[in-house]
Amino acid sequence: MITELGHFSLILAFLVAIVQAVVPMIGAQRRNAAWMAVAEPAAAAQFFLTLAAFGALMWAFVTSDFSLRLVVQNSHSAKPMLYKISGTWGNHEGSMLLWVLIVTLFGAMAAWFGGNLPPSLRARVLSVQAAIAVAFFAFILFTSNPFLRLAVPPFDGQDLNPLLQDPGLAFHPPFLYLGYVGLSMTFSFAMAALIEGRVDAAWGRWVRPWTLAAWIFLTIGIALGSWWAYYELGWGGFWFWDPVENASFMPWLIAAALLHSAIVVEKREALKAWTILLAILAFGFSLVGTFIVRSGVLTSVHAFANDPERGVFILAILGFFTGGALLLYAVRAPVMQAKGVFGVVSRESALVANNLLLVVSAFVVFTGTVWPLVAELAFGRTLSVGPPFFNMAFTPFVIVLAAILPVGSILPWKRGRGRVLRVLWPVAVLALAVMGLVWAMQTGRSLGGPLGAGLGVWLAVGAVVDLATRTGRGRWSDRLGRVTRLPGADWGKALAHGGLGITVFGVAALIAWQQEGIAVLDIGDRLTVGKYEVVLNDVTQLRGPNYVATRADLTAWENGRLLGDLFPEKRIYPVAQMPTTEAGIDSSLTRDVYAVIGDAQTGGGWAIRVYIKPFANWIWGGAIIMALGGLLSLTDRRYRVAAGARKAPATGGVPAE
Repeated sequence: MITELGHFSLILAFLVAIVQAVVPMIGAQRRNAAWMAVAEPAAAAQFFLTLAAFGALMWAFVTSDFSLRLVVQNSHSAKPMLYKISGTWGNHEGSMLLWVLIVTLFGAMAAWFGGNLPPSLRARVLSVQAAIAVAFFAFILFTSNPFLRLAVPPFDGQDLNPLLQDPGLAFHPPFLYLGYVGLSMTFSFAMAALIEGRVDAAWGRWVRPWTLAAWIFLTIGIALGSWWAYYELGWGGFWFWDPVENASFMPWLIAAALLHSAIVVEKREALKAWTILLAILAFGFSLVGTFIVRSGVLTSVHAFANDPERGVFILAILGFFTGGALLLYAVRAPVMQAKGVFGVVSRESALVANNLLLVVSAFVVFTGTVWPLVAELAFGRTLSVGPPFFNMAFTPFVIVLAAILPVGSILPWKRGRGRVLRVLWPVAVLALAVMGLVWAMQTGRSLGGPLGAGLGVWLAVGAVVDLATRTGRGRWSDRLGRVTRLPGADWGKALAHGGLGITVFGVAALIAWQQEGIAVLDIGDRLTVGKYEVVLNDVTQLRGPNYVATRADLTAWENGRLLGDLFPEKRIYPVAQMPTTEAGIDSSLTRDVYAVIGDAQTGGGWAIRVYIKPFANWIWGGAIIMALGGLLSLTDRRYRVAAGARKAPATGGVPAE
């Protein structure tokens, strides 16, 4: 009964979305207040109906309702409750329902908290958001219905993919989808602005919190996915440039560019057309990611589906929204002339350089991701583009971007002079000194470690100096008082830039200085890796809720000093007949001792691999700090009150000047 109610709620939400996509848009065009007012209750109804459908599907997983085909394919009665719940979105159909639930959530949030928006703009935003929901409701109902019943239910299910039975994978997809789908709201604002013919400072202030929210969730989602890959897969890495990894990374890069360009629109009413284009591209890349994951055109361990029919449907959605948006942009962009002019040396110029670097790096990642497909279709060649290409092509842009970030933060708006950068000279000297020190200490290794250390110091200390410059002059006691009263956006920017510096250093240090050792060990044997030793104490068999595991008991030492015990596992899930690896990790602030157990050897003993990962946790610590910076920026009072909204006329479209 609950399943049928969920299916019925999904159909009702689809019908409500159609009404919301059509009626308010016509009302805004005709200046009909009653028709425009339909958008707010429709957005709320759409969200609650979709939530009811999602709740019904989750109930089926929690209660192990094996009359539902999706539950049979992705659950099992012996599975722990956490993974029964996460199994709701650990498959194609359920994840798409979560996808459209988040679309409706953002629409409802815009309806509830968009009271400061002009009525016509709010109506158009909610209509575009509903149109996106209509497309994906249709996709779910016609190609990916999660509520299909089985005529003869089996006694038990086929279990969830063992790789997804992990806390990291329970939380990673929802955060990632909140980021992916959150960019639909920036797209809706861009489309509404193009239709209305108005892009001004108030619009920049309205769109920026939604972009911030999406970017924060994407940051958390990508970090959780990277952390999961690090400790779960047993390969010792954190990023493989997998097509689906890239599919989440590209929107993150474009969203970061959009955040910075929206600042220029808000402060100086410049870069209007460019900002609109970025909003279109950000959501376009999120749709590209959806296509990659669900079409089967590219091979990935993350892929949810391999169905050409679904792939064609998603491609049609991508073509309609992205192609239609770009066509409208081509028509409307010429009227979006910038008011503000700025010199070559100015914060605006630095933000333009920032935007170009982020966008070009996103397209580098895109090229590497889709090139195997292009090569196969156009030339009949099977190619693989792996980490060496991405590391070589992407890294230079990161280096230049990191170099200009503190400079752009210090420069004044409109026109700057070189003397304002004098405050950064001590930071530059410190960064160069750190680079020299690290180079001297590492004795002949690659340049990556010293360069990462220098850039990390440059970004983190530069962020502190940027905050200090905003406190004015005078006694330090007065300046410390003023720093606590700085806007949330200033603190958020400093934290985000500092977090990026920490992540850059963590990545560079891990790649440059990691050590590895592998050996076949009997009980009592030792494996030495640098100044570390690992002793194999025992190997036992144990049984989990729905798996059996081979578990190694290892003790780690550093220069004769006891560090602790490690317990890596190799698990087999009998139902799915699939192995997984659980790494044993001893973590500290400056390194991880990372151990993996392999198969038993025919001659006796066990294959044991040990990695020494310097500063590994700095990668995810920096990502957390970046997300916290975004949250602090969201607390800025300017975004809560949407200052400037009252200056915009309630009705009538005015071409941007």
